[in-house]
Amino acid sequence: MSLRVYDSAARSVVPFEPAHPSRVSMYVCGPTVYGLVHIGNARTFLWFDLIRRYLTYRGFEVTFVMNYTDVDDKIIERARQEDVDEETLAHRYSEAFEGDMKALGVGAPDILARATEHIPDMVAAVEGLVEQGFAYEADGNVFFAVERFDGYGRLSGRSLEDMRAGQRVEPHPAKQHPLDFALWKAAKEGEPSWSSPWGPGRPGWHIECSAMVEK
Repeated sequence: MSLRVYDSAARSVVPFEPAHPSRVSMYVCGPTVYGLVHIGNARTFLWFDLIRRYLTYRGFEVTFVMNYTDVDDKIIERARQEDVDEETLAHRYSEAFEGDMKALGVGAPDILARATEHIPDMVAAVEGLVEQGFAYEADGNVFFAVERFDGYGRLSGRSLEDMRAGQRVEPHPAKQHPLDFALWKAAKEGEPSWSSPWGPGRPGWHIECSAMVEK
């Protein structure tokens, strides 16, 4: 019996066809480590571990990669609430996550990538989008321009008008479109930051996995 998967682009269930006949690479966006996971969070990792085990059983050589989002608005806010630095908070909840996964019998990834260890890759990815005209700088921030990317929303099956009606993207006066989202956030006092061509700052949530998956 062949494995069938849902193809988001085709919007249909299709036979699984690996890029390489004997190897499969899997990348799963891991937790944002600012608190304890709940059962809904754990479901994602359980399912992907099950898929990894099945593919291994079928004879594939599987490389399973997962990341920790360890720099994020939620981490900064929770660190303030708990009166610790962001690195300490992220380490605390990373360990808690690993303990929970072990208790559930979920296997560890082959490679664990922390967002803060790949900032240069994210800066390079943002630079590439700016050079291609898909992103723009404003006051030390860099935003992705949704109107410049043909087919934006195709995977979700929603138009820009539909997304704007229920938008959750934070407002910013420098945005060219309300749905444009931050790829790079200008540094604020008391927050972690790294150097970039646009000044000190930190990556936006959307660019982190996009950059790391390319490695």
